[in-house]
Amino acid sequence: MDWNLIIHSVLVIVAITVAFLAIMLLVAATVLAERRVLALIQGRLGPNRVGFGGVLQPFADFIKTMMKEDLIPDQSTRFVFLLAPMIAVITAIMAIIVYPFGPTVTLPLIGTIQLVIARFDVALLYVLGVTSVGVYGIALAGWSSNNKYSLMGGLRSSAQMISYELALGLSLIGVILICGTLDIYNIVEQQSGWHGMQWNILYQPLGFVLYLIAAIAETNRVPFDLPEAETELVAGFHTEYSSIKFLLFFNAEYINMITVSMLATTLFWGGWNVPFAEDLFGRGTLLFALVSLLGFVVKIVLFLFFYIWIRGTLPRFRFDQLMDFGWKFLMPAAILNIILTATVVFFTTG
Repeated sequence: MDWNLIIHSVLVIVAITVAFLAIMLLVAATVLAERRVLALIQGRLGPNRVGFGGVLQPFADFIKTMMKEDLIPDQSTRFVFLLAPMIAVITAIMAIIVYPFGPTVTLPLIGTIQLVIARFDVALLYVLGVTSVGVYGIALAGWSSNNKYSLMGGLRSSAQMISYELALGLSLIGVILICGTLDIYNIVEQQSGWHGMQWNILYQPLGFVLYLIAAIAETNRVPFDLPEAETELVAGFHTEYSSIKFLLFFNAEYINMITVSMLATTLFWGGWNVPFAEDLFGRGTLLFALVSLLGFVVKIVLFLFFYIWIRGTLPRFRFDQLMDFGWKFLMPAAILNIILTATVVFFTTG
């Protein structure tokens, strides 16, 4: 019996469980924060009755949603209708395994460990591939519901994904050219220079802005929430969904927000690198790992706050404006960024 393999498998299972629970708790916190921040922007109080400051409100909403009647339309394609929300949430959460939450740390009795669940050479391609499959859940939900509003939401989502997925992928090529790798862990390590402040956003400001815009569109958030568009399409692709299936779609949206924020943090904002943390605590120590983990979480929270702020500030685009913006501005700007980055890399490394 290979005990090393057994121990490694147990550690991987524990890491996946901890990461999953952490993400779900962050989803609940994000939902509460969004409701409270939007209330402040609009001059309201927001939920503040369930628990101290409304902290238990997301859990009360979870229980209420789970207890609602689970409806399935008579004329729907039943198997696909049930499968669609599972595709959306599974593909959203699968990307989390390749993000490094902190640096390599040495612990007594355990040894040296890396704070990442799975590390491989093409982790960035894995993230882009897995997250791009999520749109199938939305498209299938719109088609299988046999509802015109759901179908229009699914079609909008497919068109939106094609338009902005290209710009999102192209916006990351500048980082790949600079770092010379698709391994997300290596990309974060390369940003640890200058006392932890050699972040890629300094070299790729245009790429970061393009990524941020495309990422908001990819996650169907305001001002790009055309697949839902409550004022036009009732509730878009999940009009016919209720109870746990609606909850899966709801969680998928917020998990996608978190994974997009994690990717922006790792590629542009230095990942777990915290300025001067290595100088103060020393690389490989437990304290350095904890500070780095906290810095990683803070950066993600800042991105999530930006998501909420945008929702409370900007109106929704018309669909033709959405498509024009993606093809006539984002795509040319992303290609220009690649040309400029490749030119600078060629002359500086050659």
